[in-house]
Amino acid sequence: MQIRLPRPRGRWLAGVAAFAVLAGAGTWTAVADDGAPPVHREDRVQEMPGAKIDTSYFTTGGKARRPAVLIGHGFGGSKDDVRAQAEKLARDGYAVLTWSARGFGTSTGQIGINDPAFEVKDVSRLIDWLAKRPEVQLDGDGDPRVGVTGSSYGGAISLLAAGHDKRVDAIAPQITYWNLADALFPDGVFKKLWAGIFFSTGSAGARDGAAPADTPADAPAGAAPAGDAPAGPATAGGAGAATGTARADTAPGPANPSGCGSFQPALCAMYERVAVAGKPDAAARTLLERRSPSAFGDRIKVPALIVQGQADSLFPLSHADAMAKRISANGAPVSVDWIAGGHDGGDRETGRVEGRIGDWFDRYLGQDKGADTGPAFRVSRAGGVDSTDGEALLRGATGDSYPGLSSGTQPIPLTGREQRFANPAGANPPAISAVPGLGGGLGQLSSLGVGLSLDFPGQSARFDSAPLARSLRITGSPTVRVKIASNTGDAVLFGKVYDVGPDGRQQVLPSQLVAPVRVENAEQGKDVTLTLPAVDHEVDAGHRLRLVLSATDLGYASPPAPATYTVSLLDAGALAVPTAPAVKTQAAGLPWWTWALPAAGALLAAGLLITARRRTVAPAPDPELAEVPLEITGLTKRYAKSADRYAVRELSFRVEKGQVLGLLGPNGAGKTTTLRMLMGLIRPDNGEIRVFGHAIRPGAPVLSRVGAFVEGAGFLPHLSGRDNLELYWRATGRPASDAHMEEALQIAGLGDALARAVRTYSQGMRQRLAIAQAMLGMPDLLILDEPTNGLDPPQIREMRDVMIRYAAGGRTVIVSSHLLSEVEQSCTHLVVMDRGRLMQAGPVAEITGESDTLLVTTADEVPEPLVEKIAALPGIGSATRTHEGLLVRLDGATATDMIAELVRLDVPLTGVGPHRRLEDAFLTLIGGSA
Repeated sequence: MQIRLPRPRGRWLAGVAAFAVLAGAGTWTAVADDGAPPVHREDRVQEMPGAKIDTSYFTTGGKARRPAVLIGHGFGGSKDDVRAQAEKLARDGYAVLTWSARGFGTSTGQIGINDPAFEVKDVSRLIDWLAKRPEVQLDGDGDPRVGVTGSSYGGAISLLAAGHDKRVDAIAPQITYWNLADALFPDGVFKKLWAGIFFSTGSAGARDGAAPADTPADAPAGAAPAGDAPAGPATAGGAGAATGTARADTAPGPANPSGCGSFQPALCAMYERVAVAGKPDAAARTLLERRSPSAFGDRIKVPALIVQGQADSLFPLSHADAMAKRISANGAPVSVDWIAGGHDGGDRETGRVEGRIGDWFDRYLGQDKGADTGPAFRVSRAGGVDSTDGEALLRGATGDSYPGLSSGTQPIPLTGREQRFANPAGANPPAISAVPGLGGGLGQLSSLGVGLSLDFPGQSARFDSAPLARSLRITGSPTVRVKIASNTGDAVLFGKVYDVGPDGRQQVLPSQLVAPVRVENAEQGKDVTLTLPAVDHEVDAGHRLRLVLSATDLGYASPPAPATYTVSLLDAGALAVPTAPAVKTQAAGLPWWTWALPAAGALLAAGLLITARRRTVAPAPDPELAEVPLEITGLTKRYAKSADRYAVRELSFRVEKGQVLGLLGPNGAGKTTTLRMLMGLIRPDNGEIRVFGHAIRPGAPVLSRVGAFVEGAGFLPHLSGRDNLELYWRATGRPASDAHMEEALQIAGLGDALARAVRTYSQGMRQRLAIAQAMLGMPDLLILDEPTNGLDPPQIREMRDVMIRYAAGGRTVIVSSHLLSEVEQSCTHLVVMDRGRLMQAGPVAEITGESDTLLVTTADEVPEPLVEKIAALPGIGSATRTHEGLLVRLDGATATDMIAELVRLDVPLTGVGPHRRLEDAFLTLIGGSA
């Protein structure tokens, strides 16, 4: 599904003029747009059996009849998410109806994951309502001309609506599933990360928006129980009545007692059962299959534009392939469009896709035979990087027919002996491929040599091809035959194909995708044909293809019991690679001004060269700052898409050699943003950062003098501490002599523990090992972000000593921490930030302030006569009781003299310190932010 976390509703668009329509018709709003007819929106709540469905209806007015379009939203979202598309289609001459599905937005009812008995019947009831509108075109009595579109959850409902209601005339599903059981349980392997996000999002949606309603006794006749398919498709008027009420009538129903948000109890029980077992059972597959479009595929016989994402580990391209083949076999027109993005992120190409959907409906709803519906197949391919913003440029490749996932197969020989590897106990640490919401941008850039993936030694097998003599375009699903054996009889493996650079080390996983496979009864070995993820990826000449079979993956559940797997190649090790030769990449078109306005083009190019040089050429080093570890001047960073909201604003401070500087501030003060700019991870909007006189830019050479520890480091638990550090340093490619390994280890103070496996380390030892890793190469500037997180007091004290020892050699340490007492004891200088601004910078003593008043903490309350005796002592100005003990002002006496007198008087003291501590100074500086 298109997983959407609940978020606050936005404001109504500026410039909206509202007027009420009488006779209970709902709330109407007119949305103005320069040069286009105003769009009127009617908000109303439709009464459905067991739920109240919040809807919006968009038209441009007038009495002329027009086709209608229903737009569904993604999972966790609401009708508000598709408002912009609805308004555009309304301006283009359609009557558009959007709705929040059961359990989302302000709609009530239980989430059935597109249950045919409920969510799908709701769509038929909405079509009934459209049939009664005087401005909607009819094909017959009660039969409006209607199309359905939507993304993810909404895409599936468009397919299901076409399979259940013969009145649907065209569909345009986007990044959605064909068989939900195959999506969450591919080849019998539980996709735990996506499933967990999915069910937690549905639960959050219930808490933050809709409340569930129990299935009522007046459910429509013939409605099947939850999870069962209905007897047949709905026809005009056959889905039960729906009535409209004003928004004020949307009272929430009773809460779901299952503790699983708005989900139907059967779905909650299914998820909990599978999550505990770590593998799906037959009942779980059946439950999801009965709610999937694949169960009704033979009924979907309308023109379908299928849009699917390449960066999508939830609903990969194989789902679109199954849709296209089934609907095309039914005799309906089908076009397939592979976009660059998907559920994992990346470019969803919203403008282009919505334009194509409009053209599709123009042709098949508006009967405009001149409408250009585009090619039968299109795939977006990377065409370089935009030098202005670093975004990947896209070009389309097209074919006159859909090639499927196995067109133009070429055999690529692989080599490699039989290999044995382990499934570790608890399936940890897991290999990493796609991370929901994170991998899409990397997946889109995989063709540019960018990627993020990890396979642990001893937990995977690999087989390489020879370097390719010529470039190779993979378009579809590669396949390979392997023999798999397991000493436990069962195996779960994850297949992936890497694009490996000429050096044999740099490897990219196209679209960050893997193919899980479950093999049973494999004690003696079993021959398996492995279908690898469908991708569109260019492999350059000189690169290799690498087949990897891993025992684990972060996104999936693997058997928790340890096992040994054995894998070997079959069929001479041939990897069958589809190339889709009939799909041709479009040539990059020239900008219009290169032929129409050559003179203007030349001027523009010159201007771009000048500004590009300003952007890319770093300022010259400042020799006066060559010995200054850090100077920040006027540093400013705005929040994304905001002109007046700042994460950091006009920040300036300087750090000298040998200082341990504490960076303090409440949450949202801008500390992390400042550190990210300092490390070259993001660019400031204004201002400058200089490290040893060199301006910081991403990849600046001076960053080699900076070491960083941010929220811990990942270590291989079965390797020793020393082996982990040596492995990390080798990965940097720098000479071993530059590591200063022994010096870093001596400062970290790990001693004999370095020879032990990391899995035996305490949390404090892991933190010190992580800091030792940051100290490798003995960087002149060390940045530590919350280094004491999760440590107990003795471990915190050890960490404090590590920082002080490191700075003692003339190096500089910057530490961001929320433990004020530790900062006070370990730091020499402070920078206090609040709301992105500098509040104060300087030595700790200067910020806390020197004071003659001491706080004496006591085990028991000091009696008033004793307080008077203390106040009368020589050299004591005054003594006052507090809830902590005493406040004593010195007037000539030293702190040592005072303590001796208090002991003589049997005062039960537990501590003595300055009255104004760092906490007091900090709270004074940040004021209301506390």
